[in-house]
Amino acid sequence: MSDDIAFTGERFIPGAQGPIWIEHWHRYHFAAPLALGKRVLDIACGEGYGTSLLARTAAHVTGVDVAAEAVRHAQRVYADVPNARFVEGACTAIPLADASIDLAVSFETIEHITGQQAFMDELARVLVPGGVLLLSSPDKAEYSDKRGYANEFHVRELYRAELAALLQSRFPHLAWFGQRPTFYSVIAPEAPAERGTLVEVGEEDPSRGGHALPAPLYHLVAASRDAAALQAVPATLHVLADRADWVWRDYEKVMKWMEAATKDNDRLRAELAARDAAASNPEPARRTGFAGLIARLFGGVR
Repeated sequence: MSDDIAFTGERFIPGAQGPIWIEHWHRYHFAAPLALGKRVLDIACGEGYGTSLLARTAAHVTGVDVAAEAVRHAQRVYADVPNARFVEGACTAIPLADASIDLAVSFETIEHITGQQAFMDELARVLVPGGVLLLSSPDKAEYSDKRGYANEFHVRELYRAELAALLQSRFPHLAWFGQRPTFYSVIAPEAPAERGTLVEVGEEDPSRGGHALPAPLYHLVAASRDAAALQAVPATLHVLADRADWVWRDYEKVMKWMEAATKDNDRLRAELAARDAAASNPEPARRTGFAGLIARLFGGVR
């Protein structure tokens, strides 16, 4: 975890545990092949980990964030990445020249701001006519409505139709993907995949497999004003797995706790049943046995 930026839940910080890390890292790994040899914008770059990752393949990456402390942190931590720079700026006033970017990535940004239309205008301005925008946004129906969840940092979440309308007014050609974390993070095209195979089954009937990702938690959209530009975004299945397998390890740990708790609960029920039986029997031996049980249950009460 970063020593000078605290994890508050507003932005991801490397070292934060839970599904948030696999969600965020997967998006940047998904974007990395698209950045090959390109001039890239990472808008709302936060701590800078994603900008640094994209810089491995890009010609140059500019990370922009409105938080001055995040920009200072990124400039210090990633100072050794020669083709990356970090500048302070708002997503509604991106500090870049017109038509100066080939690929813009915006991951989990739009739901944090009110000026969503202005943000789209700025992205359209800085992208070259054949440039690509890769944007992710939580699906309000799945992320909030169905879970009864409210993220305190989200200003305006979007349903899929709202996100589509917002994008298509500037970028008429869209290629949709869905992301949902499980023991792996999976990004899959809404249309049938050209490469890769997704088989999703349920415990209730594992013999029936679906070949799509139903009810994705996030939408990941590649958008362009040039249909040909989207050919660089293949309709392929993309999976990111945790090499350290922390999700599975946590799952095993929780399952062991549950098993131990069940055994303790069963033992306690048996002891309480024995107590009740002893209390209803006036024989001295029974009363003695009950007193011993009480002592064990309640710390030596006689």
